[in-house]
Amino acid sequence: KVFAKSFPFEPTPDQKKCFEDVENDMVWRSRPMDRLICGDVGFGKTEVALRALFRAVANGRQAALLAPTGVLAAQHFKQVVRRMGEDSEHNYNVALLRGGMGKNTKKGRELRASIAAGDVDIIVGTHALLSNGMSFKDLGLLCIDEEQRFGVNQKERLKLICNCVDVLTLSATPI
Repeated sequence: KVFAKSFPFEPTPDQKKCFEDVENDMVWRSRPMDRLICGDVGFGKTEVALRALFRAVANGRQAALLAPTGVLAAQHFKQVVRRMGEDSEHNYNVALLRGGMGKNTKKGRELRASIAAGDVDIIVGTHALLSNGMSFKDLGLLCIDEEQRFGVNQKERLKLICNCVDVLTLSATPI
């Protein structure tokens, strides 16, 4: 409830239904959630994802938000940090993993080690999240923005990562 109050707009009835459906999937279902949220740009899909990320982390699990481009990942990262990061009232550790931060770079190795150790609560990233050397301590939720923009190889890797993990897919493109 506290996190929901930080949303600066009045949710629409459809948004409220999405919030409720996602929460019910994450809390009450015996098998992992696999839900698609489809809506036009600006209709609040990101807020649904943010609330799901918050719920996962508030319950002691890690959460990841996968975006197809560095620009979109950076936008998501700024929003997650503002709403849930170390300078917010929630004080979660949020990290950005993107291209150029591979396991062969010092920064990339350090960040991957922190993620694997569970020191990072929310990871926002690009295709780098799907790399073979990537591991999580306790991933509870994977949000995928614009899933249709990922290739076959990335989708095959997602299947491996998503075993026993809640998955929330966001798309502005009707399937």
